[in-house]
Amino acid sequence: MNQPFKIYNSLSRQKELFEPLSPPYVGMYVCGPTVYNYVHLGNVRTFLTFDTLFRYLTHIGYKVRYVRNITDVGHLVGDGDEGEDKIGKMAKLEKLEPMEIVQRYTNDFHNVLLQFNMRPPSIEPTATGHLIEQIEATKSLIDKGLAYESNGSVYFDINKYNEEGHNYGKLSGRVLDELLTETRNLEGTSEKRNPLDFAIWKKAAPEHIMQWESPWGMGFPGWHLECTCMSTKYLGKQFDIHGGGMDLKFPHHECEIAQGTGLNGADPVRYWMHSNMLTVNGQKMSKSLGNSFLPAELFTGSHPLLEQAYSPMTTRFFMLQSHYRSTLDFSNDALKGAQKAYKRLMNGLKAIKEMSYIPAETSNIPADSALKVSTPGVQIDDKKVADIERSVQAFYEAMNDDLNTAVAVAQLFNLLKYINMLFLNQLTPAALGETGFGLLKEKFVLFTEEILGLKEERSDSDAVVLGMLNLYREYKAAQQYDKVDQVRAYFKAQGLVIRDMKHRIDWAYEE
Repeated sequence: MNQPFKIYNSLSRQKELFEPLSPPYVGMYVCGPTVYNYVHLGNVRTFLTFDTLFRYLTHIGYKVRYVRNITDVGHLVGDGDEGEDKIGKMAKLEKLEPMEIVQRYTNDFHNVLLQFNMRPPSIEPTATGHLIEQIEATKSLIDKGLAYESNGSVYFDINKYNEEGHNYGKLSGRVLDELLTETRNLEGTSEKRNPLDFAIWKKAAPEHIMQWESPWGMGFPGWHLECTCMSTKYLGKQFDIHGGGMDLKFPHHECEIAQGTGLNGADPVRYWMHSNMLTVNGQKMSKSLGNSFLPAELFTGSHPLLEQAYSPMTTRFFMLQSHYRSTLDFSNDALKGAQKAYKRLMNGLKAIKEMSYIPAETSNIPADSALKVSTPGVQIDDKKVADIERSVQAFYEAMNDDLNTAVAVAQLFNLLKYINMLFLNQLTPAALGETGFGLLKEKFVLFTEEILGLKEERSDSDAVVLGMLNLYREYKAAQQYDKVDQVRAYFKAQGLVIRDMKHRIDWAYEE
């Protein structure tokens, strides 16, 4: 925790030094999916952002309670207060129970995030599991005069909230007069005191599948209230970080602030963080434009806009190459470039893991051994060691600067340069000294695997690959070159190559 970590706070619209309420403990809430359909790549980018933040805060010494909810009721089509529940609508279309829909797409969500190597949250509450808390919160807001019942529904009173000295719209920058001008006379607004008042409990029509008893009749909770109740239950009336996609800033997060402040008399969140949207070849990603694709389509290459398949780790690396607050453009050229760069990193990761520093002269290295070289009397190259130290420090500085993974990744490639030199025998570990070599190995593995969450992807086991590599050596020694070519072809089919060098024979990922 000696690292000065800065976060861009969407509320203040500037970078701020991160100062948690109760260090070393950090409370972080991220809006999870509404589980009515397959998780899309925009969702994945958001969850990747906060997976990286979770990893990094943990690494620098914080004890993070990461809460990410599952919305399994109350999120209406169009994100408003009127219409059909997204899950209920899908249940009717699929002729299934709503909770079957919830389970199916929750399973898909978990599977996709597992493929992207994301860590599970500390707590994953569901909206339907917290109906009591939502009913009690609704009662409390009515008692405080900040909500009112109308025709079996309960609405948050925005005018009353502002009269008490608060500012509805401060997160998104929306002005009430402008919002009122934009608001159309939609069905249901007549029962509100103000067209902008939002539902915290909705009366259910008889045909509405998902509904529960309440003091106001049969109904269901408002989408915004769910997150307020679940976040404060597990993180307290005030907590450190609330994250989500930029599309949730208004109205969802704006309403959360109003509810939390109304219930507890203070802003519920210290730092609001929002990830930016995805584009495809410069256009906004959307189903209507036909340029939206699911993770499964990306992994199989089955979408017409894709020239080939791209693996989960290639995609994770691709997303990490951009800052989370910048727009990220998907294109085949960009994804192919990310694939090559990711494989270069994995070759470096594999190589450095096999290297050891042994303070004794070793000559005639066996071809199948790990690289273990140290030559007595070799002068330590202070410039190279200093450059490694600078790259390590620059990685931390980038991550501390509002999670700038784009700059951090660039530092990994500078460290990779020295790993490749060691691998090719252009540099000995002794030239870096035990401390310099140890720093290079420890930080490259830690940065790549633990903080950025990148890992090797290979279908064949190590035993099979090493067995085939031994056959290659035997066939080469016996000058059976037709069989040597067969082994090379096998490796190529697996996306691997054989590196046949003077000092060793090894395999690597094909870049």
